[in-house]
Amino acid sequence: MKDILDKISSYNLFNYLLPGVIFAVLGQRFEIIALPKTDIVVLAFLYYFIGMIVSRVGSLVVEPAFKKLKIVIYSPYADYLKASEKDPKLAVMVEANNTYRTLTATFFALVIGLLITAVADKLSLSVETREYWLAGGLFVLFVYSFRKQSAFIVSRVRHCTD
Repeated sequence: MKDILDKISSYNLFNYLLPGVIFAVLGQRFEIIALPKTDIVVLAFLYYFIGMIVSRVGSLVVEPAFKKLKIVIYSPYADYLKASEKDPKLAVMVEANNTYRTLTATFFALVIGLLITAVADKLSLSVETREYWLAGGLFVLFVYSFRKQSAFIVSRVRHCTD
């Protein structure tokens, strides 16, 4: 376990594990989710996965909405790459920015979870039906995440080869 913890970057810790723990603890308190009673290693992976889901919600839902509402404004990516070569602190600032986005998404996801749970309870949806919807939603979320990450990689490759 110590070897695994030593390999976790600060980005993974603050953008996946911490939000996953926060969502899991509050989600259980609000009766949105129920986690199995299991050993710490399994729970750590569950927290990490939950945090990864929340992070994707931040990237695919919160960030575009905030950009559209002009709550956040980004510099062009090419400008960021040039600036990051000159200012090593920029990477740390971007990591902190991503942490704030993911924590925003954590609380957004909790609110959405409360709403979905209330609607599912009102409609008397079975646990099985809820799980099917969750699996489908996660499939769509990760398809779009894969698409976005692939486009990001292409953009970066183009910048490096131009």
